[in-house]
Amino acid sequence: MTQVNNNIVIEGINGPVVTVKNCDILHMQEMVYVGNEKLIGEVIGIRPDLTIIQVYEVTTGLKIGEPVIPTGHPMAATLGPGILTNIYDGIERPLKIFEDTSGAFIQRGLNIGALDEEKLWDVTIKVKVGDYVKGGDIYATCPETTLIEHRCLVAPYQSGEVIEVKPDGKYKVNDVVVVIKNIRGEREELTLCQVWPIRDPRPFTERKPIDTPLVTGQRIVDALFPIAKGGASAIPGPFGSGKTVMQHQLAKWCDADIIVYIGCGERGNEMTQVLQEFAELIDPKSGRPLMDRTVLIANTSNMPVSAREASIYTGITLAEYYRDMGYHVAIMADSTSRWAEALRELSGRLEEMPAEEGFPAYLPSRLSQFYERSGYTIGLNGREGSVSIIGAVSPAGGDFSEPVTQNTKRFIRCFWALDKDLAYARHYPAINWLNSYSEYIVDLEKWYTEHVGPKFNQFRKETSVILQEENNLMEIVKLIGSDVLPDDQKLILEIARLIRVGFLQQNSFHEVDTYVPLEKQSKMLEVILHLYKRGKEIVSKGVPMSVVRKCPVFDKIVNIKYDVSNSDFSIIDQYIKDIDVYADNIIEEYNN
Repeated sequence: MTQVNNNIVIEGINGPVVTVKNCDILHMQEMVYVGNEKLIGEVIGIRPDLTIIQVYEVTTGLKIGEPVIPTGHPMAATLGPGILTNIYDGIERPLKIFEDTSGAFIQRGLNIGALDEEKLWDVTIKVKVGDYVKGGDIYATCPETTLIEHRCLVAPYQSGEVIEVKPDGKYKVNDVVVVIKNIRGEREELTLCQVWPIRDPRPFTERKPIDTPLVTGQRIVDALFPIAKGGASAIPGPFGSGKTVMQHQLAKWCDADIIVYIGCGERGNEMTQVLQEFAELIDPKSGRPLMDRTVLIANTSNMPVSAREASIYTGITLAEYYRDMGYHVAIMADSTSRWAEALRELSGRLEEMPAEEGFPAYLPSRLSQFYERSGYTIGLNGREGSVSIIGAVSPAGGDFSEPVTQNTKRFIRCFWALDKDLAYARHYPAINWLNSYSEYIVDLEKWYTEHVGPKFNQFRKETSVILQEENNLMEIVKLIGSDVLPDDQKLILEIARLIRVGFLQQNSFHEVDTYVPLEKQSKMLEVILHLYKRGKEIVSKGVPMSVVRKCPVFDKIVNIKYDVSNSDFSIIDQYIKDIDVYADNIIEEYNN
């Protein structure tokens, strides 16, 4: 049967994949409505005699012969005021409104706008008649939340002379507030919102060098494995190793202006917990709810896999939109493994040739398309902004050699490897300091020198060396025990223990320890390394390690994270003086 014009009907159904034969009016990546219930779909393949559509909703009950309705435009996100504080599914449908409309379960075929079309926004117009505006220019602003000003941008590739301006006042998202005349002399109306294809990166003027850290307040991240603003990082780890809690901490404390949290294919009860906790979190910087600068995209494991595949692109598009306004945005993607599994299932239904472990051969290119949309940029309007991506990876059994983890490492520069043994030992964050790395360290050294102090970079290097030496010594200890080690090596083990317990281990539920400023982190490393320096000096004089261990500052260092406030570090300077007094007394005693 040949379809022409709008007489397009379903010829085959395979889960979320629907096929149409002999159709020549659909375009690649065009959004379509499938079936009598008008399920949302997207064209993903076109052959001479066959068009393939993936459906973003459950296809149960769909029948051959039902119509497919083209829309003429690609799958796109609606961008405008009202995104923040909202909870969306993978294709930017508001779940709160879905609940009010259809109850606890999502009804198929509901076509609800992403933004509240009835809410009035207090709009201030930023242009006047006669102005010439181009893509990226700000023509209106409104307070989206108490923390974030929404800046309405002229869409990229759009430009013209302003010929009509509405007065400041209250408007809905679809109300026309500015009218321009483009270069063809045509009239174009600007509302408070615009649409953008989710698979197309939003353009910018320039990509800046990455030289500013995304400060998180998590010591092992900031001190040993920092991520830069505009950078990309991965958190791989097995079940129960703390990926979600780690992302909660980063979302709550990192110095990004806006958080986009993508729950991609996670378990429903875990996603429910995330939504409930985020709703209760208070932004420590402002005292306001954290949701005032957060948007959540919830796509649980029982939702259609095609929508899970789209959720990553929806989230990154929202992030780029706020980046273009001049904000620094952090994306928490939890988890990209579930997203890759959706690609694998769709690939299997399309009968494509599988690659390693059944994943499609284009898995690396899809991962690169996602992570490469991070960056520190200058927008079309000259404003600086950034998108930082922190993607959780859930390798089966904690096997980091599986394809998703290995291919992710090709496109990121910061790798926080979670360790199940550390997690079982209640050492959190369970980031393994031997398997993790950050390639941003060299780029950020100048910033740390200027803002934290010239010694901070040296502290990092010395700490890493001690931890590496401890690992080498532990191979010997496991074979013959620690008693046979010389005192200088016993000192290394003791200082490494202080670093692990007193510095790297951090309690996210403790009011003081949950966030630690860089200045305190530097002081904590300074006192530990000063103890190591004086300890080596004592041991070199022939003093046994058992005497060195009696220094009262050992136990105090472990509790610095709890006992010393985040605003007054003077007591740490006193600890350093106490170490010097004890060391001088011991050396004098043994010399005599």
